[in-house]
Amino acid sequence: MATIPPQFPLEIRSALRWASSTVYVFRPIGTATLSFRRHRTTLFRPRAFSSSVKLPTKPPVCTADELHYVSVPNSDWRLALWRYLPPPQAPKRNHPLLLLSGVGTNAIGYDLSPGSSFARHMSGQGFETWILEVRGAGLSTRVSDLKDVEESAHELSHQIESTAKAAAKEGCSDEKQDTDIVESAPSSDVSIVGEASAWDESKLVARLTATFMRLSERLSGFLSEGQSVFMSAKLFDKIAMLLEDTQLYERFNEIRSKVLSLIESRQNSGLGNQIRELTQRLVDLFDDGQRSVSPQLIDLQERLTSTIEDFQKQLDLIIKYDWDFDHYLEEDVPAAIEYVRAQSKPKDGKLFAIGHSMGGILLYAMLSRCASEGREPCLAAVATLASSVDYTTSDSALKMLIPLADPAQALSVPVVPLGALLAAAFPLSTRPPYVLSWLNDLISAADMMHPELLEKLVLNNFCTIPAKLLIQLTTAFREGGLRDRSGEFCYKDHLSKTTVPVLALAGDRDLICPPVAVEDTVKLFPENLVTYKLLGEPDGPHYAHYDLVGGRLAVEQVYPCITEFLSHHDDSA
Repeated sequence: MATIPPQFPLEIRSALRWASSTVYVFRPIGTATLSFRRHRTTLFRPRAFSSSVKLPTKPPVCTADELHYVSVPNSDWRLALWRYLPPPQAPKRNHPLLLLSGVGTNAIGYDLSPGSSFARHMSGQGFETWILEVRGAGLSTRVSDLKDVEESAHELSHQIESTAKAAAKEGCSDEKQDTDIVESAPSSDVSIVGEASAWDESKLVARLTATFMRLSERLSGFLSEGQSVFMSAKLFDKIAMLLEDTQLYERFNEIRSKVLSLIESRQNSGLGNQIRELTQRLVDLFDDGQRSVSPQLIDLQERLTSTIEDFQKQLDLIIKYDWDFDHYLEEDVPAAIEYVRAQSKPKDGKLFAIGHSMGGILLYAMLSRCASEGREPCLAAVATLASSVDYTTSDSALKMLIPLADPAQALSVPVVPLGALLAAAFPLSTRPPYVLSWLNDLISAADMMHPELLEKLVLNNFCTIPAKLLIQLTTAFREGGLRDRSGEFCYKDHLSKTTVPVLALAGDRDLICPPVAVEDTVKLFPENLVTYKLLGEPDGPHYAHYDLVGGRLAVEQVYPCITEFLSHHDDSA
């Protein structure tokens, strides 16, 4: 069984252990495979929007003027688009503006309050502004019918608000965890009668057989062959721990060997019957242990049931959080761009785009992909905030995620519930004895965000991240920089051929994306198309990762810089 990497800080390792052993309420997701096969999707393909919708009633957490939902081709995802309409007195602009957020974040970071809202500021400058919430973030949802979208949006809004309120009220209480994550466990197949246990053998055989069949079928394509074998062996390792130091161990190993062989081969048409027979033998073995092993293993059956339930929940996590960076790049962002173009109807068919952190990385990857294929992107100009496709020369704090690049580790911890972790850690970072105060430095420099806004950002802005997404992002720390899921395409290789103007901003105290990382990417662009600006002064003020978007001086020092850049390229259209 894989363990949490020792490179992680103690507090994070403890939180991940909690996360990997917790029962989750899952938001459904798309259906792509976990295998790293090469998969190319044409960006910006034309499509109809009959399945997309504007909600007549916005949920409370959405502070935009309108909330739209756009469907993602070949999936059940409905992505939330927050729309901000320019006031009548604002300058007239030729291009709408699309905002992309960082990894595991939603739209709230761009609209923390009326006085600290990057989205509202840009709409006030005349840009019709849209914020995309990619799959798994914020109010984006997966429902079977569009009539359910509004109900789902209000439910998600309630979860975001109630989670923040609970975290703020309870602090670091273990009993009050993220309400979007924890649920009660399902009923067991073992009922307690007095001091004895009533053993429902048929239910357990059916459940265990179904688990083995899912593994043998590669979970309908979600797991590759090697990962399926790994997960099967992992389940047997857990079961074996229940039988250690008993005379049943040898008989158990015989059954284990036969089941693993069947799961790996998948060549016999009678696979289901064979697995069912072996499952029955395994359950009978535990029944023997219940009655005949000395000393008797009174709770053995109940522990087996619990082991199977926990394992099935982990498989569900792997399936339900099955997306990576390329899903955002090839499916989510193109769907949003086409929808914005259809709604705003720019004369030249182009729009502006701004990305913070991973949002900027998505824009870089888009420019690179289009340049490599000789296509003109639908972007008039791009601005990135604290973004890079190559972190190899920087001392980024994200290097602690590199151990998760091990696929076995990703299967052991298939998701990182960032929102829950930060909500739990926030009281320890803002109250005595400040044992996690270093987390604040990752988000904002000293005195750069109002305490209430920092609290709102931490408790409302972050979501759960699939380990599969982190696996791909960690390639940015290796030679060649960020790669596609196949590992064959380096996103930095074609930036020199782009024709799109780029503004790249960096914060002088950014520990997540240090200035040197931003500069390494800036150097890849043609000099006449790229503008680089470092925010922060030697004696202050200083800018950390989120200060470029929501810091107290952003409206005076950052927003005007971006507005001037976009206005220049808007006027020249």
